[in-house]
Amino acid sequence: MDTVPYRTRSGDHSVEQGPVLVGLVGKGIQLSRTPAMHEAEGAAFGLSYHYRLFDTAEMPSDLEIGEILRSAEICGFAGLNITYPYKVTVIDHLDELSDAARALGAVNTVVFRNGRRKGHNTDWWGFSESFRRNMAGAKCDTVLQLGAGGAGTAVAHALVERGVAALRIYDRDHEKAEALVRRINTGAGYQIATAVNSLEAGLEGEVDGIVNTTPVGMASMPGTPLSPDHVKPAMWVADIIYFPLETELLRIARQKGCRVLPGSGMAIFQAVRAFEHFTGLVPDIGRMEETFKAFGS
Repeated sequence: MDTVPYRTRSGDHSVEQGPVLVGLVGKGIQLSRTPAMHEAEGAAFGLSYHYRLFDTAEMPSDLEIGEILRSAEICGFAGLNITYPYKVTVIDHLDELSDAARALGAVNTVVFRNGRRKGHNTDWWGFSESFRRNMAGAKCDTVLQLGAGGAGTAVAHALVERGVAALRIYDRDHEKAEALVRRINTGAGYQIATAVNSLEAGLEGEVDGIVNTTPVGMASMPGTPLSPDHVKPAMWVADIIYFPLETELLRIARQKGCRVLPGSGMAIFQAVRAFEHFTGLVPDIGRMEETFKAFGS
């Protein structure tokens, strides 16, 4: 079997050039750009790299995430990315968690290796790196986050890491918001996050930014997670959705003169880390970004 040279974080190596099978599990994911990013990067390394979608919106309604993992494992997959709505429920089907996944209580990358399943979370770094690169100087005294699911958990931790002083979290499931607040405050060692019962409560006083981590705004779930009247010109607005690249929320925010952060950055950077987990290779960020941008808007 041929070998292909590559660089890992520990130096130069070579790896057997065999097929690499990976995939994405989620609901309503047909427009995902992740397969193209992974496959193009794999090809750049000379790998036979194949990325498949496991879209549960097109599968029997009683199919469980555990069955998908088991089938992929049997078929020789190196791992799977996990997206809405399985980032928390998948944990019950794993053998171990990375430190980040354990701290966040959410998984978006599962690696199959040596008969074991290990869960990672690359979402938090994906959002944090996107924010660092694209929102330099943004005021972060008070931020309202919409959603407390698996992606919301990662984003909340990233916002704290990026220096948000007071994080308000709203979710229609208030118990879920409260649970995330406890996790954030425990990790920080002091009260930095607060669960709010309504959008109105979350927007009281001066709010510097709004982050949408709910699925509202996706092509399969069109709309906005809050009224356009809630968006003020002095705010910055971020969305983690990237299909469509400009959600209705971001369109409204742009029209009002807000500084905006689309979900493309988080999508690219989480994919960078996931590729590394699957292959052991250090991908070219710029190259993956160009693949993403090749789709247009």
